[in-house]
Amino acid sequence: MPDPLSRHTDTIVALMTPPGKSAVALIRLSGPNAHRIAASVFDGIPVEPEWRHAYYGSFVHGDDGLVTLFADGRSYTGEPVAELSTHGSMVSVRGLIEACLAQGARQAEPGEFTMRAWMNGEMDLAQAEGVREVIESGSERHLREGGRLLSGGFREVLAPITEETTRALTTVEALTDFSEEIGEIPLADRIAPIQRALEAVHKLRQTESATRALQHGVRVALAGRPNAGKSSLLNALLRQDRAIVTPIPGTTRDTISETIEIGGVAVHLTDTAGIRESEDLVERFGIERSRAALDDADLVLYLFDAALGWSEEDESLVASLGKPHLLLANKSDLANAETGLAISASEGEGLDLILEWLGNQVESITEEASFLVPRHYASLAEVEDSLQDAIATIQDPRVPDDLSAVHLRGALRHLGEISGESTTPDMVDLIFSQFCIGK
Repeated sequence: MPDPLSRHTDTIVALMTPPGKSAVALIRLSGPNAHRIAASVFDGIPVEPEWRHAYYGSFVHGDDGLVTLFADGRSYTGEPVAELSTHGSMVSVRGLIEACLAQGARQAEPGEFTMRAWMNGEMDLAQAEGVREVIESGSERHLREGGRLLSGGFREVLAPITEETTRALTTVEALTDFSEEIGEIPLADRIAPIQRALEAVHKLRQTESATRALQHGVRVALAGRPNAGKSSLLNALLRQDRAIVTPIPGTTRDTISETIEIGGVAVHLTDTAGIRESEDLVERFGIERSRAALDDADLVLYLFDAALGWSEEDESLVASLGKPHLLLANKSDLANAETGLAISASEGEGLDLILEWLGNQVESITEEASFLVPRHYASLAEVEDSLQDAIATIQDPRVPDDLSAVHLRGALRHLGEISGESTTPDMVDLIFSQFCIGK
């Protein structure tokens, strides 16, 4: 990818919509020659076009469609942009992109349109990552949090932390340069703004596990002994026959995963092989994967056959879970159960109560979720360390106060890594390489 810290001077082109057969495909040109190239491959642009106005005409590769032009400084990338809409045949898309390349455009790299938007001041680095989160959102709440990041929500979060840290740094520098004029400032007053910044950072960092669950989904394992009805429950929750169901114990030999949405959060359901002692090599592999799925799960739905009753083996398996779980006495239409929630997966009885429990648990797990991404949490950990070091330096009478300025500047530098004010070309390359081509 070209140097991300210099303004690009070439014109790039890429398909913005997913590849494959579709009604319409959208291709974007961005760069100084975007309008000229668009006019060379399309016959419907007037001599003095209106910006953001769609013009109908024919393309040189044999298809027709629309072209919309965006002025320099008034487009997604901040550059002259042309968006070309044509029919979604890959033959048509390939022909139009090749026509643009023949006129001097270059194929865009992954994320290069958004990188140009950042370079040209249309958004900060955190907002650019919000674009990716919106595109990759797997649930309603993930989409909403990604939208908050895209709209600049992180600037509001970082502003008070940056202000308090800057205030503390200004005080330290003033005491160093103008100590006689300023006089002594109480220790508590020097530490107070750092402590306020530290508390805000710590509060943000506390949202990491909830945010990870929101972004990647809550993992729920369906567990129990063979023939307890796990596959029937999976099918009932999905409202489709996804897993094979037979009365033969050990039918499920491997884990099966599907996703539903509960409370606006993606919930990954994993049907596991029944856990028991087995001499069957294939079944043993499935049981090992079941145990791994249980280790990885956030929640467990544990089923047992109400007709067979609760056993010592069930008791042992549940005791080893070590995470929130719901006991389900399945096949309650055939027998009464004294332990767990009575359900009938095959008849759909008790599903509402299961979904209610899952909804409450999912809400609890993701309640404190924010719009941060893993990179932000890593930078915030560095900020927290720097602020703690600054306080320790100020409190230590053996250390000159001005050394705390080093730690405070470090905290500001790590805050700048989040917004993009202080970052490295390698970091920028890494961030935008994770984008899809066309965005």
